[in-house]
Amino acid sequence: MKAKDFNLSKEELVEMAEKYMNETFKRYDFIADSTSGVYVYDENGEAYLDFLGGIAVNSVGGCNQAVIDAIKSQSEDMIHVSNYFYSVPQTVLAKLICESIGMDKIQFQNSGAEANEAMIKMARKYGNDLYGGKRYKIVTAYNSFHGRTLATLSATGQPGSAIHKGFEPLVEGFKYAEFNNLQSFEEAATDDVIAIMIEPIQGEGGVYPADLDFMKGLRELCDRKGMLLLLDEVQTGWGRTGKLMAYMNYGIKPDAVTMAKAMGGGMPIAAMCASNEAMQHLSAGSHGTTFGGNPVCCAASYAAITEMIEKKLPENAYELGEYFMDKLSKLDGVNNVRGMGLIVGVVFDKDIAMDVKHDAFDRKLLMSVVKPDVIRMVPPLIVTKEDCDKVVDIIKDILSNY
Repeated sequence: MKAKDFNLSKEELVEMAEKYMNETFKRYDFIADSTSGVYVYDENGEAYLDFLGGIAVNSVGGCNQAVIDAIKSQSEDMIHVSNYFYSVPQTVLAKLICESIGMDKIQFQNSGAEANEAMIKMARKYGNDLYGGKRYKIVTAYNSFHGRTLATLSATGQPGSAIHKGFEPLVEGFKYAEFNNLQSFEEAATDDVIAIMIEPIQGEGGVYPADLDFMKGLRELCDRKGMLLLLDEVQTGWGRTGKLMAYMNYGIKPDAVTMAKAMGGGMPIAAMCASNEAMQHLSAGSHGTTFGGNPVCCAASYAAITEMIEKKLPENAYELGEYFMDKLSKLDGVNNVRGMGLIVGVVFDKDIAMDVKHDAFDRKLLMSVVKPDVIRMVPPLIVTKEDCDKVVDIIKDILSNY
C-alpha cells in the first residue's frame, strides 16, 4: 500500500495517524514508502541510508529477494494453521536454528518481549519443579532492557525510569546486579535465585559489550550454584556481532537464549531456544501461542537465516564492524566507540546525540539515540566499506558544526 493508492498527501496521512493512532514513538516527518538493500525510500523516491536497520531487523537487507520469494510461495499454500498440527515451515526452521547454534529445543513466539517472557516462565517452572518454589528469583543487570510486558519490564534493570514509572507494583522476583561486575552477581546469587539473565551487549543501555571474563565467570557461577544462564539475544542474535549468536564470541553456551528482530528477514517472529534439561519443564499446557511459528513467518525466517549463513553475513559484520568503529573513533568530537560487529555505539564528548540524529536525517542517514551522548547504529549486515565511509563522512561533517 502506498499513499497514492488512497490519494493521500503526506500532510493528510500524518493528520490521520495523529487522529487514530496512539503513538509510542516520536516519528520522523517522513513516510517510509519502500525499502531495498541498505536504503529506505520516502514517498518522493528519496533514498535514506539505513543504519537504523528497522531497529536491527533488516539484517539481510530491505526486501531481500530470497525472503520475498519464500513469503510469496508459502502464502499461496498456507498463511496460518493451528499449532495443534505439524507444519513443514515450522519444523524445518526449528531444525535449522537448533543445529546452527547448538541448542536442543526451540519455542516459537511473536516478539522479543514474548520470547523473554517465555524464558522467564521456563526458569520459574524449572525452579518450582526442582526446588518446590524455594528458588524462583532471577538476577538481571542494571541498565538492561528486556521488553515492555509486565514481567520483562520488571526484569529490566532501570529502577525509577520511565520504563517502570506508572506500572507499579512490578512483578516480584527480580534482583539487579552491576553489568560486567562478577562480584556483584556473586553477591546477588542468594539461595532463592534460580537464574541469571543478561544481554551479551546492552543495546538500549548504551551499547556496552560484556567482558569475556565476566561471561565466562557467569557460566561458572551458574554451574556452581545450580542456576540457569539465560541470554537475551533479541538484538544481538543472528550475525549482528560477527557470529550467528553473540555468545559464540565468548566460548560459552547458555541454558537458554532468546532471539527475534533479525531472524525473520522483516517478518514478526521470535523464539526461545534451550537445553533439553531446561526446556522439559515448559511442558504441554504450561505455555502456548496462537501465532508463534506462523508458516509465512517461518518460511521468511528460513530464507533469511539461510542467506546469512550462505552469504557469510556474520563474517561481513565482523570485518566491517572493525573497519567502521576504527574510522569513527578517529573523528573529532567522538569520545569513545563501543560495540561488536555491526552493533555500534558512538559516544560524543557532549550530550548532542539527538541533534546529531536529526542533522543526519537531513543528510539522508537514519540511526537512533540510546543515551543523550550516544547514537546507536545497527545497519543491514550487507553493508559495504563504501556505505560505512559515507556514514563516517556525514558524522564528521555534522560534528564540525559543534
